[in-house]
Amino acid sequence: MAWMEDERAALVETLRAADPDAPTLCEGWTVRDLVAHLVEREHMPLRRGLDVLERRAPGSERFQGRLADGARTPEGYRALVDRFAAGIPPWSPVGWAGDAAHLLEYVVHHEDVRRAGAEPAEPRILPTDLVRAVWERLGPLARMAHRSSPVGVVQVVPGGPRRVVHRGRDAVVVLGDPVELALHALGRDEVAEVEVLGRDEVVDRYLAAR
Repeated sequence: MAWMEDERAALVETLRAADPDAPTLCEGWTVRDLVAHLVEREHMPLRRGLDVLERRAPGSERFQGRLADGARTPEGYRALVDRFAAGIPPWSPVGWAGDAAHLLEYVVHHEDVRRAGAEPAEPRILPTDLVRAVWERLGPLARMAHRSSPVGVVQVVPGGPRRVVHRGRDAVVVLGDPVELALHALGRDEVAEVEVLGRDEVVDRYLAAR
């Protein structure tokens, strides 16, 4: 079963209730910018690639910015959210990958909206199978995110599985539920509910590198 569409539907509900001008955990992006990113990623992948290559400051992307600018009215914002809600077009080259490419994208960006601002929302209680799917998809992303760590890194779910994501003579354990581990791996340290465990000196080296 693909969980990405369940998470898309939940994210759409959150986006429709959100203030388009509210901040997100993505530095430089408002909620409107984040929706523009999601639409560009799925409907205009070539333009998304050009935006990445141009490396402009977040919030000033050329093509993504045009989508965001077109959503500055309530009607424009609703239309942009509706476009994301409609799903990936059948011709889009990003559609074939399913949960492998999209589940973590939706889950993390959902929390980017929910947990930003002065009154961040509490973590959601998600279906067990969805959480399991997050854990299964997290490995490659976590390995890439920790590839430059000066120490080894082991992700551990309390009472559940563990995964070595970076090998080293000394190592830390990052303990948390799969969604929290995903947020942490992707740099949302300020909101991710995880514990970093290990010898003090090793933990200090790990945290300093982040």
